[in-house]
Amino acid sequence: MPSFDVTSEVDLQEVRNAVDQASREVATRFDFKDTGASLELKDHEITLHAPTEDRLRALVQVLEEKLVRRQVSLKAVAFAKIEEGSRGAVRQVATLNAGISSENAKKINKLVKDLGLKGVSSQTQGDQVRVIGKKRDDLQAVIAELKAAELDIPLQFGNFRD
Repeated sequence: MPSFDVTSEVDLQEVRNAVDQASREVATRFDFKDTGASLELKDHEITLHAPTEDRLRALVQVLEEKLVRRQVSLKAVAFAKIEEGSRGAVRQVATLNAGISSENAKKINKLVKDLGLKGVSSQTQGDQVRVIGKKRDDLQAVIAELKAAELDIPLQFGNFRD
């Protein structure tokens, strides 16, 4: 029976490249010169440091621009609240979300079930969802519906088997 896997992954190499490009732009841009604004990537967290909140907003904008250009979905990045630092400086942590949480897996399973396609079922397997169907066309309809759905995570469809 044909099947495919629904996953939510982030290409860390592309994120690393985007952070490096953003750091280089911050170092050379006139409005960031000598402000001490910086970006730092550790594991699945990007820490942004800036002297003021408006500089932080500009830094976030530069980072988002670079992430989009490197084809990293902004749905995979969750920004925490802005924290006050010493001497009026501010920082913000952006967490990279990878994997499908149990809540989102339930939403995906419900979407598949609500389509009402005969012979199509889905099941959660760790941080991914496997969709199994009798017909390839039904599975392609499921993929189209999941792409159109407003979920708060980026989805990838892989391991398509006939």
